Amino acid sequence: MSAETSDLTKVDSAISGLSSSPTEEKKIGHRRASSSAAGVYNINDLEKEGKELQIAKETQKLNWKLNTSPGTLDDKEALKKFLTTPPVKKIDLHFPLGLEVTARNLKGVTIKDALDAIHKQFKKKADDELELPVLAGFEWDKEESWTRLIVHQKKEGAPAGGGKKKNKKDTSDD
Repeated sequence: MSAETSDLTKVDSAISGLSSSPTEEKKIGHRRASSSAAGVYNINDLEKEGKELQIAKETQKLNWKLNTSPGTLDDKEALKKFLTTPPVKKIDLHFPLGLEVTARNLKGVTIKDALDAIHKQFKKKADDELELPVLAGFEWDKEESWTRLIVHQKKEGAPAGGGKKKNKKDTSDD
């Protein structure tokens, strides 16, 4: 037994005698800076700087059902817009009942990224399982949490009959 312990001390002393210079020579493990776009912020940095977030107003007009794919939306241009100004790499989306999903995109979270993250949670739900199946929009409450958006839902989408507004304009022009 004494022979074994002396072997261990030799091994221990050999390990402690190693210098850390080989790891300093090789710089392995740093990420490429090009994967994140310029002008896209980490939300925690924005909180430290005290920069306010602005949410894209287009999210309120989408009338999107949470259990349908964001690809089915008519307004394809709105999906490409950044969810927040300034754009962020990731943001948590908090539902009133406690569910929280995270939307991520190193080039800046778009409305589509947020809808994709939400859809992933609700795609297996039937329409009648969802109490409030339509997205009403997002709210940023810096008092509650700087790094989170609150998701608002509603019972039904607005009727797709936008023709009435046009008729009113036509009659007023005459």
